[in-house]
Amino acid sequence: MSAIPPFPTPQEPVDHPELLQLGSAMAADEPCLRADAARNRARLLEAAARLVAERGADAVTMEAVAAAASVGKGTVFRRFGDRTGLLTALLDHSEKKFQAAFLAGPPPLGPGAPPVERLRAFGRAMLRRSADELDLQLAAEPCAPRRFTIPARSVLRHHVAVLLRQIVPEADCELLSYTLMGQLDPALIHHLTSQRGIPLARLEDAWIALVDRVAGAPPAG
Repeated sequence: MSAIPPFPTPQEPVDHPELLQLGSAMAADEPCLRADAARNRARLLEAAARLVAERGADAVTMEAVAAAASVGKGTVFRRFGDRTGLLTALLDHSEKKFQAAFLAGPPPLGPGAPPVERLRAFGRAMLRRSADELDLQLAAEPCAPRRFTIPARSVLRHHVAVLLRQIVPEADCELLSYTLMGQLDPALIHHLTSQRGIPLARLEDAWIALVDRVAGAPPAG
């Protein structure tokens, strides 16, 4: 089984530049922020990160972050909209590193490997990343109407669809990408690993088997 490299800085041209939009809709406006607003945003995120580290993601409320950053609660709501927006912003740095890895990093996760190998590596990397950040990812889980419209999540699914079109062009790759991403859902990973006690290695093996069945490929060695 191919090793998955750590998330690198980009080393190759990005093959899907249309996917570079990350984070919440508010984060997209970050370059336009006034200097004082940018400082306030960084201060709030630092306070939220401290709360996660000290007390867990459940402790991250808009009120708690405002108190930790010594600002009014309204400032936190104006900057992030709601608690999900705040937690999504916390995950944004990790999202950017992961996107750099699968769009422009070394193979097999990045360009240069056959699409089946890239899809295998993508799922394994997603599973490992979710296991490392599970508490925060669960806390940032959007409500049902927003679950499939969060920009960063759309980027991940679109990447899977791009690889599927190279592997099984005759399939309905748009809908198939949703099916595959379902196996990488943080809530499912939490249920299987924390509540069912299933080791992460078994989830990785199941992902490889699913990809190989979809692709009609021989089992990975």
